[in-house]
Amino acid sequence: MASALTFGITDHVVFVLMLCASLAIGVYFGFFSKAKNTTEEYLRGSKKMQTLPIAISLVASQLSGIAIMSVPAETYTFGINYVFMVLSMVVVVPVLIYVVVPVFYENNVSNCYEYLEMRFGKLMRQVITATFLLNACLMLPVYMFIPSLAFSQVTGINIHLINIMVCSICVVYTMLGGIKAVVWTDVVQGAIMLISVLLVGVLGTMQAGGLSSVLESANNGGRLNVDYRLDPRIRMTVWNCFTGGFFMWLGHIGFNQSCVQRIVALPSYAHAKVSLIIAGFGIVIIMSMMSFTGIIMFARYSGCDPMLAGLVSKPDKMMPFFIQDIMGKLPGMPGIFISCVFSAALSTLSANLNSLAGVVYFDYIKPFIRHTEARANATMKVVIVIIGIYCVFGGLLVQNFNSIIQTVLSITGISTGAVSAAFLLGMFCPRVSSKAAISGIIFSIAFMVVIIIKSQMHFKAGIIKYDILPNSLDQCEAKNLHTILNAIHSNNNTTPVTVIEKPTVPPLVTGAFGSNRDFSIFDISFYLYKFLGLILTFLIAVPMSYICKQDKPESLNPKLFTPFIRKFLPRNLVLELEELPLKGVKELPLKDDSESNLKNSVKFDAQFRD
Repeated sequence: MASALTFGITDHVVFVLMLCASLAIGVYFGFFSKAKNTTEEYLRGSKKMQTLPIAISLVASQLSGIAIMSVPAETYTFGINYVFMVLSMVVVVPVLIYVVVPVFYENNVSNCYEYLEMRFGKLMRQVITATFLLNACLMLPVYMFIPSLAFSQVTGINIHLINIMVCSICVVYTMLGGIKAVVWTDVVQGAIMLISVLLVGVLGTMQAGGLSSVLESANNGGRLNVDYRLDPRIRMTVWNCFTGGFFMWLGHIGFNQSCVQRIVALPSYAHAKVSLIIAGFGIVIIMSMMSFTGIIMFARYSGCDPMLAGLVSKPDKMMPFFIQDIMGKLPGMPGIFISCVFSAALSTLSANLNSLAGVVYFDYIKPFIRHTEARANATMKVVIVIIGIYCVFGGLLVQNFNSIIQTVLSITGISTGAVSAAFLLGMFCPRVSSKAAISGIIFSIAFMVVIIIKSQMHFKAGIIKYDILPNSLDQCEAKNLHTILNAIHSNNNTTPVTVIEKPTVPPLVTGAFGSNRDFSIFDISFYLYKFLGLILTFLIAVPMSYICKQDKPESLNPKLFTPFIRKFLPRNLVLELEELPLKGVKELPLKDDSESNLKNSVKFDAQFRD
């Protein structure tokens, strides 16, 4: 990289201040905050968290370093269709508010997997928590490696040294401060992210010649082409991205403990509803801006591609280069951006560490030890330290991945669809028993593993080949991009583009924008993996529900179903449940006539809600 692209003293100061602020928040809540040393305080903040900080925390945790680095790279190389994945959040928020979250609040769960135990039994909870742990172990090193990659790109410092330093800080403040430290550091980090995204968008548009110039260049380069085709093998279409985005957001926010833990930390359902609306708007705005940043980036380098010049080795490294290019001469600006990337990664990592500690303790450790509040908190802190050490070593493998966003969506695609299906089956399908649901989940995960492994074999064999949209190097001089021009002249590895004669018979390949092969499920876009996993679960679980014996009546408590479905439950179900012993619920006398019974059931329902 040219010497002009440097990380100055001011940038280092800005970066260090961000890390110190996060550490200080953890120390404050760990040692100086007046709070009880209980698991309820550590994991849910005694259900006294505030609406706006939780909303900002939800936004920050979803905008991982992957979003900051890889989303612009995605639109830079493959076009604007990714924005439909972002827009699917508009549909997800009402589903969360009116379908999912009421069930969690009415059953007073602190861990979303408690719901699965209530609905399907302990075995279901164990199966799903195992997938949560596996998914977290696969993803946490990726979340941490991305910002280290960005920092290394602009400073030259070894990636793994950065990993050790930042992981250590994140582990310390999460371990000391619990959920309150996680949320309030997310607030600070969210503010940094918002400022950074706005600065990049405004300065990048100015450098590219204004908004009209950006749109014109992007349109000429094919980056604004919207693909409405229904072929599921195409990498990004409107339908692939919108469908994949809907189930991704639903699974990541509604059925993932790291987010549910914060949602149920609010005092009431009304607070949760407001928080989710704010979070939804925040995610749509910031992620849309990140998607458009890739378009701005293309307008800046249209006809002068840093990757073709040999300055950037792969699309995931384009964003740091772009920041240094447009903001490198402004003191502290590169430091703000790198702080933004690290803020996103730290918020995701800290939220996952906190929720992982709770799941590991209550599901895998508590049954085998004598539980006390002090012992529980100490054990969870040890778990956080162990996972932090694992993240450092996991980074050694992540550096070998080519496309980070493809890797992330493929890994999470193994189980996210099946996990979402487990909750949806529980909330929507009274007939589905635990055996039927578990059978569907196991089948779905096994089938998705086969699909993902087979698709990776197709990539390696060249059967699937995602060639990016074209760019060139013929306008570098006209755009005065001297850094790239110097690299072209000095880089011996840069060779002139030669025209290759097309073979008379084109190879049978599934590409990013079409396929000339016969349809194969192994060639479908990785954006659809979560949707496919969910469909596979339903295809097995629903038919199996007519074969397997139904669960006991107590697992069919109306509270366990989404409010809409309760209207269709058998009328005698509530009456049967009234006969079950419930602590703290005053018994209502039943009369002989069915009309009175129905009225009493409504009163019972209202009393239970209170």
